[in-house]
Amino acid sequence: MAPKDTNKLTGTQLIHTDDELHGPEVAPSISVSTTFRATDPTKFPKEEFDQWNPKHHVYSRYTQNVSTRAERVLSKINGGYAVTYASGLAASYAALVYFNPKRVAITAGYHGCHATIDVYKRSRQGNLPIIAIDDDFQPGDLCWLETPLNPTGEARDIKYYADKVHKAGGWLIVDATFGPPPLQYPFKWGADIVMHSGTKYFGGHSDLLCGVLVAPTLEKWKELWHIRTFLGSMMGSLESWLLLRSLRTLHLRVPRQSENATGLAQWLSKAAGGKTHDGIPAGVIEKVWHSSLQGVDARGFDPATQLEGGHPATFALFTTKEQYAALLPHTVKYFIPATSLGGVESLMEQRVHSDPGADPRLIRISVGVEDLEDLKDDLRKAFQEIVKATRARL
Repeated sequence: MAPKDTNKLTGTQLIHTDDELHGPEVAPSISVSTTFRATDPTKFPKEEFDQWNPKHHVYSRYTQNVSTRAERVLSKINGGYAVTYASGLAASYAALVYFNPKRVAITAGYHGCHATIDVYKRSRQGNLPIIAIDDDFQPGDLCWLETPLNPTGEARDIKYYADKVHKAGGWLIVDATFGPPPLQYPFKWGADIVMHSGTKYFGGHSDLLCGVLVAPTLEKWKELWHIRTFLGSMMGSLESWLLLRSLRTLHLRVPRQSENATGLAQWLSKAAGGKTHDGIPAGVIEKVWHSSLQGVDARGFDPATQLEGGHPATFALFTTKEQYAALLPHTVKYFIPATSLGGVESLMEQRVHSDPGADPRLIRISVGVEDLEDLKDDLRKAFQEIVKATRARL
């Protein structure tokens, strides 16, 4: 399956794709109305409601001005047709309803998606076998591929898994939350549906919940729209407005975050394995994960080819002691000790607090738009301080 061309992300697209839908105001108005005046049939001919390009709105569960505009922008930049949801997990559940798979193939990744699959299994009386993505596939299988991977930021080969599952008669959904445009375009490599937790990079300011499914055709988009309408899992009006605001600067935020994270991950990796590097004490970092550190695998997959716009802005490191992982998020100055990712501010967490299955030595770092040298200096001082504090307790 040859890669397909996809529109590259530009500021012009982000700011003007929804031009035909706006009113006289420059900044989009906030509308919180759930219902809208019906058109007078004596003055306007009765027309079939067009959910993709509505001439008027009926009820906000169907369409609403700002959410329609946000979906139009998301569609353009993802090379498909986007439906928004109340959260990333709401989008995940809707994807399961859409595919109605015989089995789900999933390995590692965000624990919330695993939990959503478990909830969905209840509607099937528990009859939904779960296999690994490297097991053999059968007709009706759904391969759930998260790439780049949460929490490590490592890349998986979309084309390989697309070819494998399509050959068996199944489908591929790609959770591309860690790799939004312009970093990665999964439709180029064979994805059937692309999913995002829009809470993260599309939102970008840690102030909204959002999920996104992107379909390759308008026909499939209408199926997803119908499912969302009757699951009732659409975004709220205010969140839609915040999302549209945030999308305007995606092309400025994500490349900067990617550049910062790549520089930081590569810098920290030089202190891994008991080494001292640039003021980082020896013996505090065991390993650093990031797609920029992967290299080419045995099948010839090069993460840099798939991640054509840069590496993800979130990565992970392993400290040598659990105590270091517990102290670090509360010793740094510029990294906020909080979960989630994708915001303009850098975040850091001992991952076990959000994911009970994580190793307590694992730290996940979401890199923001601060100056890289300030972030390096912050980590350098923090590592020195926690080593000093630990030694003082001995």
